[in-house]
Amino acid sequence: MGEWRVASETGRLADVLVCPPDHYRWLPTNTIARRTLAGGGAPDLQGLQAQHAELVAALEQGGARVHALPPEPHLPYMVYTRDSVVVTHQGPVLCQLQRPERRGEYAPLLDWHQGRFWRKSSAGTLEGGDIHILRPGLAVIGVSGGRTDAAGAGQLAAWLRAAGWEVRLEPFEEHFLHLDVLFCMAAPGLAVACTAVLEEDFLGWLRARGIRCLPVPYRATMQLGCNILSLGGDRVISAQGSQDLNAALRAEGLTVLDPALSLFTAGGGGPHCLTCPLSRLEETS
Repeated sequence: MGEWRVASETGRLADVLVCPPDHYRWLPTNTIARRTLAGGGAPDLQGLQAQHAELVAALEQGGARVHALPPEPHLPYMVYTRDSVVVTHQGPVLCQLQRPERRGEYAPLLDWHQGRFWRKSSAGTLEGGDIHILRPGLAVIGVSGGRTDAAGAGQLAAWLRAAGWEVRLEPFEEHFLHLDVLFCMAAPGLAVACTAVLEEDFLGWLRARGIRCLPVPYRATMQLGCNILSLGGDRVISAQGSQDLNAALRAEGLTVLDPALSLFTAGGGGPHCLTCPLSRLEETS
């Protein structure tokens, strides 16, 4: 299946795929972007490129090799590389995107991965922002009925369960786009989450598996505050605008790299959305 393997969200990030924002623009495809568009204005290319360069610099500072997917003019949301492909412990899984504007993203990803996939989603819809590999053998898949529906989530869950994994399907309101708007892993045993929105049953399930959540308020959540990227080794990327959360993460002993990403978060995506981990190295004791 090629060289790419990811067995958790918190292993040391070795390789990551991004896409330059040369053709990115805000589209009214989610609640956050619609709110931004209603306020007028548009992101400028120079600003987008400068902020994306900050993200790449943070990834490289964290020790990752950064790979770039060539952008295509008619696919402006290719910049959010998280969604089209998710890499698992068995290799990449090609997802099936829900929005018509994004469905064409499968083609450049097929080429980039040279067709080497562990599995290809073919039931319903499945998007990478809803897939969280918590640690080796444990995953949660968000099911909003929109970007990821029950059929798409169930198909991936069946593949992982057949490999011996425990997988939880977690329903949430489609209003929130992807589960990574509400929840992301920060470090082994530590996540950030909008605890006011997520069901107590889910939070209890996480606690029972040794995962504690730092709470993020609703307002900050809707500014992509929960959408962080663990680099492994007690390092994390979180947007510069998430000042309260970044202070809380530092209080947990984590090193926080905080690029300015306001032009992307205004369109509905943060560091987690903008990156597709290709390879992570798990710590051995």
